[in-house]
Amino acid sequence: MILFVAASIKFAALRKNPGDILLRAVSASLFVASLLFATAAPPTLALINDWLGIPNIAAPIVYGILTAFDGSAIVLLIHWRGDEDACRLRRATRLCLAVYSAAIVAIAVLFSLGDAHVERLRDLDTYYASTPYIREMILLYLAAHTVAAVTMAILCWSWSRQVPGALRVGLLFIASGNVLTFAYDALKYAAIVARWTGHNLDWLSTNVAFTLASISAFLVAAGFLIPPIGQGANSRWKSFQRYQMLQPLWLEIRSEIPATSPQPMQWWEPIDLRLMQRERDINDALLRLGPFFDNTVGAEIYRQAIAQEHAPERAQSEADAAVIARAVLTKADPAAAPLTPEGRWTVSSADSTDLLVSLSKALARSPLVRSSRTAELAATPS
Repeated sequence: MILFVAASIKFAALRKNPGDILLRAVSASLFVASLLFATAAPPTLALINDWLGIPNIAAPIVYGILTAFDGSAIVLLIHWRGDEDACRLRRATRLCLAVYSAAIVAIAVLFSLGDAHVERLRDLDTYYASTPYIREMILLYLAAHTVAAVTMAILCWSWSRQVPGALRVGLLFIASGNVLTFAYDALKYAAIVARWTGHNLDWLSTNVAFTLASISAFLVAAGFLIPPIGQGANSRWKSFQRYQMLQPLWLEIRSEIPATSPQPMQWWEPIDLRLMQRERDINDALLRLGPFFDNTVGAEIYRQAIAQEHAPERAQSEADAAVIARAVLTKADPAAAPLTPEGRWTVSSADSTDLLVSLSKALARSPLVRSSRTAELAATPS
């Protein structure tokens, strides 16, 4: 079920961005994996056999889907990791597709040459372990599966040591899933060899291996989902932090937000939209306050900040914050008049979200801004 959920999420994302090659590869791989687990269930195998009228015909179909998934997963990982050499990337992709396509064709040919007239829905691998051609078909799909599992485990483990965050966690999940896939193959091999030597370890193939395959599918699907979900959650968290950090500035100048502006969005609205609205309201209010930005105030606070050995960027934020605080007080006085263009201070801390955040922090925390505000209040007639 998780594979279908993962595939649905990716297809939904693909509809919004159909030109994303990597997203197409992820969606295709998850879809093939979902198809694999849907067709590999014994009831589905029986339906396929009955529908096509050939005993065990579902086996090469499922093995072919599994081999297709193995090849697509390797190609996906190759493109996901990327390569500065585009020619080498194309060669690796073509080689992988050629090898696994040939394996799919060989599986079909070997089945057609063999004799598997007794339907086996759960233990075909061990029941036909010694049957000519069917035996080779089984070993071929297992070999392709093993190569893919080892390749992906090694690549993901190696890559995970070079990247941080959600991508690293996702790669470790995929690597762990492929380690279990290798264990699945090892159990299959053990059960087949046991048949060759006259023993019966079919339970390793039919019970234990199937359980490992389910856990492996969960880990691999989770591994593909964690990076985009984690990155999205991280992005939303950063937006929320910015939204909160802009609150002191927004509260300071909200009286200047135009009455025609929409009311602040509710808390359940997307945080990106709420942040965008807050930034827009701040910029609109700053435009209305612009004629009251006193150059004298800004220059004095900037001089004091530099004298206290504050970094120029911090000094600029403190000067801008003091100017804004003074402008709010000045404009509230009905007798106040706008300053001439020559006497106005240019607030440069509104040029980006990061600068707005620094401005908001200065407004809330800077002793220089606080002293400037206090001095103005003391000078205001009661």
